[in-house]
Amino acid sequence: MAKDLDELLDEVESKFCRPDPPRLGLVERPRGCGSGILSNDRNGAEAKENLRSAETFEREDDLDSLINEIFEEPNFDKKPFKLKSKSSGNTSVRASIQGLGKSCSPVYLGGSTAPCGIGTNTSQRACDHLRCIACDFWVVSYDDHMWDKSCDYLFFRNNMPEFHKLRTKLIKKKGTRAYACQCSWRTVEDLTDLQTDHQLRWVCGKH
Repeated sequence: MAKDLDELLDEVESKFCRPDPPRLGLVERPRGCGSGILSNDRNGAEAKENLRSAETFEREDDLDSLINEIFEEPNFDKKPFKLKSKSSGNTSVRASIQGLGKSCSPVYLGGSTAPCGIGTNTSQRACDHLRCIACDFWVVSYDDHMWDKSCDYLFFRNNMPEFHKLRTKLIKKKGTRAYACQCSWRTVEDLTDLQTDHQLRWVCGKH
């Protein structure tokens, strides 16, 4: 039995303690039984790791330089932006409002010989910016014309403000002026204060 035990030990020793033939890229280190060989694969792995670390450092350096370029102030030739003066803008707006906000007082109607414009007590002019507050239409006027006596509410209701339809009821008369909105109409020859005609709902629409 002791012989069998010796043979078994010899077999184990021959399998596990016998040095392997040298391989390419391997370095032997005498350590007795077991794995006594240091592989160059570890060195290769370490070299790869070092190379990877170097590439990482290079990438970080590139990233840092890119960030620095982004945060650096660019030297663009920018033209200075000039703000418009508020006072000048307000002055022009105020002037335009004043120019468009004048009303006639009193409001006059007149024949074709009466000048048109802003009517006042000292400057009697026929208002040419009349608006009706009943039908919400602008009042039209035609110099040297008068309305035919057959005109009625439906005629103006259906035909205002198209001149080619209204002209069928217009009669030429020197010195007169024909006024009309969608609900009312007048033929005027002399300068007349609008307040004297209580049926008309016409007002000055501002000039």
